[in-house]
Amino acid sequence: MTVETKLPFDKDYIEQFSQKRNEPEWMRNLRLQALDQADSLEMPKPDKTNISKWNFSKFNHEYLEGNAVASVKEFPEDLQAYFDENHLPENLLIQRNHSVAYATLSEELKEKGVIFTDIFTAMNEHNELVEKYYMKDAVAVDQHRLTALHAALMNGGIFLYVPKNVQIDEPIQAVFWQENPETSLFNHVLVVAEESSSVTYVENYISHNAEQETVANIVTEVIANDNARVAYGAVDNFAAGTTTYVNRRGVAYRDAAIDWALGQMNDGNTVSENITHLVGDNSTSEAKAVSVGRGKQTQNFTSSIVQHGKDSNGYILQRGVMRDRASTIFNAIGKIEHGGTRANSEQESRVLMLSEKARGDANPILLIDEDDVTAGHAASVGRVDPIQMYYLMSRGISKQEAERLVIHGFLAPVVTQLPIESVKNQLTQVIERKVY
Repeated sequence: MTVETKLPFDKDYIEQFSQKRNEPEWMRNLRLQALDQADSLEMPKPDKTNISKWNFSKFNHEYLEGNAVASVKEFPEDLQAYFDENHLPENLLIQRNHSVAYATLSEELKEKGVIFTDIFTAMNEHNELVEKYYMKDAVAVDQHRLTALHAALMNGGIFLYVPKNVQIDEPIQAVFWQENPETSLFNHVLVVAEESSSVTYVENYISHNAEQETVANIVTEVIANDNARVAYGAVDNFAAGTTTYVNRRGVAYRDAAIDWALGQMNDGNTVSENITHLVGDNSTSEAKAVSVGRGKQTQNFTSSIVQHGKDSNGYILQRGVMRDRASTIFNAIGKIEHGGTRANSEQESRVLMLSEKARGDANPILLIDEDDVTAGHAASVGRVDPIQMYYLMSRGISKQEAERLVIHGFLAPVVTQLPIESVKNQLTQVIERKVY
């Protein structure tokens, strides 16, 4: 038996939804075309994970506004934990359900032409820029049914644009709060870095619906033009009631770099794709991801770097910790296309098992269509190293504390890459809660 994926939304609903948001004609047409395609497209088929019975169709799509606030201190404590109270971020946007509850961007960045706003405002105020990049180079509408549904039903997200030669030193941060336990989140994040620019962007996803079922269908597109640098950090922390599909994709042109640091801490069933195309010569990408699974959840994470240009460098690092009956698949795919001369592709996937009935699978994959390249991979699935435990316990550390130290050390190569200290600390606390 499979879950019915036909949705109770028709063209009239899509047109009304688009009109209420005052969207440009191109977006309305894109939504309608995507809705037509959705029924004929197949669902994604993640390797070794059967998602046919997962809930991707039962949700409330109603656009829900969240109350705006004048200060970050008006948010609940669990949200405030993502910010340093002694150094509140100058560049911050908080989306509450589907609307902006708080937003600030420094005057200096505004004067330089930086755009950081919600996706609906961006379409109205910067229509040509959004249309130029939205679901064009990174994510295709017809990739499969879930991307088509995302295009048809997108109901939130942000647009970050960095003009040519603008270097942003302070991180830019977004928090997406699924406050209502029944609302769905079809969030779209579009980051564009023009030639010789640089930016660090960090986002957090939060929900509390442990019982109520809903869906998060998230698409991210990162475009790094020639000689641009984008550092992208994220902590996903959806509760057990949210079935999550995340599609984060990047395109890097000549001499550009896109680096990912992803903390995937959802408690519900999750499919995550993180794919970067190194199109230009001398382009680079590091894709680092960490996950902790617990309960009965099933997760499938795919990281892929596709290298088209000459002298490109791709590095994938995945670390996972599984407990209880959690099941996780890690796929690391390095692909060097014909013409990618002197490319280098490296990958490492490791899974640590804390319970007898937990399951983990690490799949390193190299697909090489060029001769003059270097490539390598490593993968392991196992339990906590008894030699490390013995070493720590022999110095008077309790068994539980020794295991805790080993786990944090195991995850540290990804956790330490998050550029905002408060977000890094929050991820550490989430890891603590999920492991113990």
